[in-house]
Amino acid sequence: MRSGAARGLALLGVLALTGLSAHAEELTICYNYGCYAKAPVVYAEERLEAMRQQLAAAGDAAAEREVISVVIGRMYAIAGEQTPVWRDRGGNYADGGDNGKMDCIDHSTNTSAFLSLFQARGWLRFHEVLEPFMRTRFFIADHWAARIRERETQKVFIVDSWFFDNGQPAAVLPFDDWLAGKTPSVY
Repeated sequence: MRSGAARGLALLGVLALTGLSAHAEELTICYNYGCYAKAPVVYAEERLEAMRQQLAAAGDAAAEREVISVVIGRMYAIAGEQTPVWRDRGGNYADGGDNGKMDCIDHSTNTSAFLSLFQARGWLRFHEVLEPFMRTRFFIADHWAARIRERETQKVFIVDSWFFDNGQPAAVLPFDDWLAGKTPSVY
């Protein structure tokens, strides 16, 4: 009888976990430069709901871009709780070769995935997600970034988390400024 009760409790535990996973989102993120390594990250529904509420509170496109900056940082912070990307530092040289480092390819891929999740859930009211874009300067300095387009004006913006340490808000810059080589004030 005891083993039957234990099996029953185990079954209830599995059912409870199954129920929890139905209320979570799993995304595969990449890191270690050029998406060399990949790992699944589970985003609990409660955490996603907090981000949804932040995005829903944005009253216009400019406010939504500000919130996008913050929630992208939050998505990376959560990823850092489950993967080695917590070690990622802004740019390419402060990482020191640590497992979990990310270059602009990793960041543009992951940030685009996060934005696509928000879009698929209907959370982006003022913007739509575009494919990542590569800027080339002087034929040697390539830099990739995620992109969004404001629905009303059709203006394109870059969403770039590469400049900052893991979990910090992403830079959101007008596409033309970024294309001209402008960067956030970290440099």
